[in-house]
Amino acid sequence: MNRRPAQARREQERTRQARTRHAWRAGWVIAILCAGGWPARAEGDREYGAYLASQCVTCHQATGQSAGGVPAIIGWAPDQFAAVMMAYRHKERDNEVMRTVAAALSDEEIAALAAYFGDLKAAGGP
Repeated sequence: MNRRPAQARREQERTRQARTRHAWRAGWVIAILCAGGWPARAEGDREYGAYLASQCVTCHQATGQSAGGVPAIIGWAPDQFAAVMMAYRHKERDNEVMRTVAAALSDEEIAALAAYFGDLKAAGGP
């Protein structure tokens, strides 16, 4: 009797369970941070954020439109923006480019970007 198929199924199940646990943990972290677990970071320097934003708009459109699978980041609540960036920094979200970008930013820079993008409105929007 060949045990390899059963062993492979067990390994796939363990991998699936680990991914599910990771997704739940990341979701809870983001939910907690968005619910107010991050009060100081919401007050970023908008002008500094405008200065830093040139790297962001290379991929994320300055008009607020989503392009090529890259999500729009214009108009996000600052706490939400900061929570997502921290999740990338801590490798709780999958995207190597964003993980690298977030790891290179200080808390002050993330707060500044959050303030800047949070104040912008999408082109043609309200």
